[in-house]
Amino acid sequence: MTTSDIPSPVGKIIRAHADSLPAVDFTQPAGEAALAAPDSVSWQVFKNPVSLFIGGTAAVLLELAEPRVRSGVWDHTTFRTDPLPRMARTGLAAMVTVYGAKSTAQAMIAGVGRMHARVGGVTPAGQVYQAADQELLDWVQATASFGFLQAYHAFVRPLSLTDRDRFYAEAAPAARLYGALGAPTCEAALEQQFQAMAPKLERSQIVFDFLDILRRTPAAPGPLRPLQALLIRAGVEILPPWTRDLLGLGARYGLAPWERPLVAMAGAAADRLVLKSAPPAQACTRLGLPAAYLYRRH
Repeated sequence: MTTSDIPSPVGKIIRAHADSLPAVDFTQPAGEAALAAPDSVSWQVFKNPVSLFIGGTAAVLLELAEPRVRSGVWDHTTFRTDPLPRMARTGLAAMVTVYGAKSTAQAMIAGVGRMHARVGGVTPAGQVYQAADQELLDWVQATASFGFLQAYHAFVRPLSLTDRDRFYAEAAPAARLYGALGAPTCEAALEQQFQAMAPKLERSQIVFDFLDILRRTPAAPGPLRPLQALLIRAGVEILPPWTRDLLGLGARYGLAPWERPLVAMAGAAADRLVLKSAPPAQACTRLGLPAAYLYRRH
């Protein structure tokens, strides 16, 4: 199946996602393995641009609930003033981490680590923070893994507990390179981390500012803005109920019952789509596999 086989608006948003990524050749070096294997759960989950958008939204909402992470993101990135390049860089980092050749991923992650080492400050409440603090790195890793996995599980296809645990375990090598030495390696460990962090999380106006920015930013072409808003609300929908209560994200921020099937239709369509120019297919080519390898496994 190609992008032309997917009806608007799903096909357009997927093509827009692929075209927005900065240039990285995932076909090189030929034969070099990635940090995760082609038969991993991770390679299945990260191939879906619809669930990645949803999961990324959920992850950022959880990150912004932690005051030190929130200050780091809000005070030391261009998200408020120039969100699209920042979103593209974040998306590229995820693709390189999962699909890039190991040497490419290691070099990129080392660069991120050097950047984190220079970021620090004081929250409005007077908490001193450094972006390279392990607790904060663990939280960012945990929220990202949760968001991407839960979005796929909820809106693409259900995953067994075994596969969900595999997903967290597969992220461990990259997490260690990022410095997230205490990142969860199974779903039970994730729940423990959520419980441990709960007393440190708080409501903030910045969460609502983030949602407003995301709604206004043309991450998808103009005609797809209604779908973009739907995917943002899907990101809120997959948050744990207690975090939604904590952040003040009531029912109007999530999905109406009739909207869930629409999101699921988009997620399912994206999961059958082979984009030969996108990182998943290019990574398969690098390893001598058919470009459609990931799409023939189910």
